[in-house]
Amino acid sequence: MRGMALRIKTLETDGRAAWDRFVVDRCPEASFFHRAGWRDVIEGVYRQRCHYLYAERGGEIVGVLPLVHVRSPVFGDRLISTAFTIGGGTAALDDEARTVLDTEALGLMDRLGVACFERRGSPRPQDGGGWVAKEAVYANFSRPIAADEDSCLKEIPRKQRAVVRKAITAGALVDEVDSDPARFFPLYAFSMRNMGTPVFGARFFASVMRSFGPDCDCLTILDQGTPVSSVMSFYFRDRVMPYYTGCLPQARDLGANDFMYWRLMRRAVARGLGVFDFGRSKFDTGPFNFKKNWGFEPEAIRHEYHVPGGGGVPEINPLNPKYRLFIAAWKRLPLGLANLLGPHVARQIG
Repeated sequence: MRGMALRIKTLETDGRAAWDRFVVDRCPEASFFHRAGWRDVIEGVYRQRCHYLYAERGGEIVGVLPLVHVRSPVFGDRLISTAFTIGGGTAALDDEARTVLDTEALGLMDRLGVACFERRGSPRPQDGGGWVAKEAVYANFSRPIAADEDSCLKEIPRKQRAVVRKAITAGALVDEVDSDPARFFPLYAFSMRNMGTPVFGARFFASVMRSFGPDCDCLTILDQGTPVSSVMSFYFRDRVMPYYTGCLPQARDLGANDFMYWRLMRRAVARGLGVFDFGRSKFDTGPFNFKKNWGFEPEAIRHEYHVPGGGGVPEINPLNPKYRLFIAAWKRLPLGLANLLGPHVARQIG
């Protein structure tokens, strides 16, 4: 097949199954954020145009590159792989397919007239050629899950393990799996407002859960029947990926979040999974330290940028000092107003 000509195509509805087979089963570089379902979510909820490119050789897909054209009067037009997630970049079986896809993407960038092309968490970082790697803002945390319960507990550092044991032995907390975001979303929205972060919106999460079916669920922790913490997780190959989360203030004293992640680990083992991917957190923040306290080691997430004419790389992240006043003001918004405005802001951030 290496000697056969490559063809670049755009994903159509009837090609989704082949695309996902490649992402899930054939390409080690691909991630959950390369899956075709994200196109349905992003276009359906946020009306941002997606260009899902793939390279085909001899009738077989050999590379994919999911692109989102994020249009914003505030932040400018950008091409992002993959917007509204933390992953993306060209995922391919060989260098030829990778090069052809990258070249096609740069051509698309010129045709659209966008200011910047961003690859998030690129599986194969590319130096030179006009690409710029920005200093990492986020780190990811993952490690294998011990199948044996006692061994799994011992992998948690002593202080954090004591919190988990206390929550287990108290017997007051109950964990339940939800197939819709009804109990998850209020907890998530409350937490995001308190951090000064615009929410994605209830429609977004409903669409995510429809698109990924059994590969996505919510684990909700209840205290005397009241939901106090919840996490939406993705399942990809051999790993569970707790991705979005939220909780009430009392969750800390109850140890609800620690109990939640512990129960997610045990449920993942029962499902036959072997890796706990704790997701990303900004360096030197509360969530970052929480994951380190669980014994996970940070791995910097690399984002790459291609800016025409060598212009500056966009600094659209909460650590940018120019957003400090916005974040402080957002924290003071009534929750209902934050939930109403949040999706409109998130749509432009990507």
